[in-house]
Amino acid sequence: MDEAMRFRRAAVAWAAGGGGGGSAADVARERAVEAGVRTVVLVEGDSDLVALEALALRHGRRLDAEGVSILPLGGAMSIGRFLDLCGPGGLDVPVAGLCDAGEEHYFRRVLERAGIRPRPTRAGMEELGFYVCDADLEDELIRGLGAYAVQGVIGAQGELRKFRTFQKQPAQRDRSVERQLRRFMGTHSGRKSQYARSLVEHLDLARVPRPLEALLAHV
Repeated sequence: MDEAMRFRRAAVAWAAGGGGGGSAADVARERAVEAGVRTVVLVEGDSDLVALEALALRHGRRLDAEGVSILPLGGAMSIGRFLDLCGPGGLDVPVAGLCDAGEEHYFRRVLERAGIRPRPTRAGMEELGFYVCDADLEDELIRGLGAYAVQGVIGAQGELRKFRTFQKQPAQRDRSVERQLRRFMGTHSGRKSQYARSLVEHLDLARVPRPLEALLAHV
């Protein structure tokens, strides 16, 4: 396990313990120094982490080596705790982030409570390094690649027959293929992360979803 992964695990353990002082905080701070963390990116889940790291690699960047650590929150409701950990009372490093459109207002409220206070627009969030996916990461990647190409990626993963069967389910028949693809990716644990990496690897770099591209440029 490398230093970046050790820090990520230590930070998540610190947050899970409530973010107070004690051994978990000491370990996380020590791991941050060892990993050379200079910026933390807060994302909702593992699929966001995978997508950002894969896209960075396509641009010739290794974020961990640059001191950029991506921390999955395990759900948007944990952002306040992680902001406390990374702020002046914790690691005291710059923080950026990525969230789904449905969580934008919650992220904004938590940022305001933390004293960061973005302007009341999405552009105001972006000035602080927080970017929003419409409607979520999978939706952005499906639009960026196109539904036909996404089905090609599913085929390359050996799951096209499963997707065709999924399309025939009564709840799916009247939905657009884009909505079917998005739902299919969330039907099994680990599938979102699996396709986050694969879709990013197949993206035309001229059609990268703006929130991902802008966040990487920010850090």
